[in-house]
Amino acid sequence: MLEWLQTEWPQVLGFVTGAVCVWLAGRRNVWNYPIGIANNVVLFIVFIGAGLYASSALQVVYLLMGVHGWWRWTRGAEQSRTYVARTPSRAWPWLALAAVVGTVVLVWVLTTFTDSQVAIADAATTAASLVAQYMLNRKWIENWFVWICVDIAFVGLSIAAGLWVIAALYLLFIGLCVIGYRSWRRAASDERAEAPDAATARA
Repeated sequence: MLEWLQTEWPQVLGFVTGAVCVWLAGRRNVWNYPIGIANNVVLFIVFIGAGLYASSALQVVYLLMGVHGWWRWTRGAEQSRTYVARTPSRAWPWLALAAVVGTVVLVWVLTTFTDSQVAIADAATTAASLVAQYMLNRKWIENWFVWICVDIAFVGLSIAAGLWVIAALYLLFIGLCVIGYRSWRRAASDERAEAPDAATARA
């Protein structure tokens, strides 16, 4: 066991920080961002070693988006613990376009400049993850559905790459995403219920 931990400690550390990050996000706790940034650094090392180049590059972008989300959750409308919004209908076409264009660009990069054997899957999960992270930063509740789809794909991708601990982490992520969605939905319902009372009080 000790020998295994000495060999696989990056995956284990990635498991722990990733699980804590998603759990905190489900509770709308801003500390999910610094924990998430630590997770990005660890997974960057793990994915580089496994040849998942797009997924490793994704961790760098995640780190930058984590800074963006950290700022929004402490300075923007999203700073309220009870604030939850639905994804604006006008945003969906742009989110879908970003995912498709991102996938195409990343497939080209991976097939042209790397020896990746899973270019399409790696690129698609990377592009979809960026869309989900942007939605999370804006506290759009549907981000959890996108994350669930991404996590299912990452389970298969991690197994194919031999990253069994990371595959288990993404299985855990799926459960945490379901819990996070239910928590956010309750918060949204509570906020809607409080809005009429606040308006009555002002009147």
